[in-house]
Amino acid sequence: MQAGTGAPADAAARRAVKPVLVYTLDRLPAVDLAGYQAARAGWTKVAETRIEPREAETFDVPAGCFFRIVSIEGPQVGDLNLWAKDDPTEHFYSGKTRALHGTHLTTGARMWSSLPHLRPMATITGDTLAWYGRDEFGGAVHDILGTRCDPYTHKLLSGGEYHHCCHSNLSRALAKRLGLPVTQAEMHVHDVLNVFMCTGTTRDKGQFFMKASPVRPGDHLEFFAEIDLIGAVSACPGGDCGTEHSSDAPRCHPMLVEVYRPAAPPAGWSPPARNAYGRAHGP
Repeated sequence: MQAGTGAPADAAARRAVKPVLVYTLDRLPAVDLAGYQAARAGWTKVAETRIEPREAETFDVPAGCFFRIVSIEGPQVGDLNLWAKDDPTEHFYSGKTRALHGTHLTTGARMWSSLPHLRPMATITGDTLAWYGRDEFGGAVHDILGTRCDPYTHKLLSGGEYHHCCHSNLSRALAKRLGLPVTQAEMHVHDVLNVFMCTGTTRDKGQFFMKASPVRPGDHLEFFAEIDLIGAVSACPGGDCGTEHSSDAPRCHPMLVEVYRPAAPPAGWSPPARNAYGRAHGP
């Protein structure tokens, strides 16, 4: 029998069913955050990369090193991609990271890699915007809700062509780093961590929203590289994302990526192995 389209008599009771968390994080490998942070003592800056407004750059981080994405001149949002250095088909998996850690990441959360690898790529070890929390609109910073601004959606919605969307920026940067045609490199570009971006979803319709980032010069988001990484950051054409993106209208600022090598790795740390599932997928 086909159910009707109207609300059933027990609609209130159905809505009142308590939610169940999908994943219990106490079963994940423990994060020794104090051990990671102690490894900063005596570290040395070994590289830095400047990202110009409306552009992207790649950078390399060896396993066991730290990197920071830094606001240096004004409020600016950055879109972050990560790849395993030895295999760019292993990349950051925003959907699974979101399911494990929530829609916005901060200190102690990990960035997990795509299937079939599913292992930690980087652990967030410091966040100067942790004070922001969640505002009255449900907004928070460093989201993995949004995908990245891209020229295909821009074309769909406006009919125009814009070549400095974060997807295009990341594609050009990765093409240069890997020596690939940009049309091949863009196949490795994936959903991002929106560093410093302040976002949420509306209560009534669940629509994705953005608002001006609270980031200030000197703020940073810090990571520990669990494996050898290639990273890329795009300085989003939306600037602080308080008005619009995918245009030259918003004021934009450069960003900086700093890489630090600790004097010694965190006590007891070793790079994580790829996921041990045997990939039989059934009898």
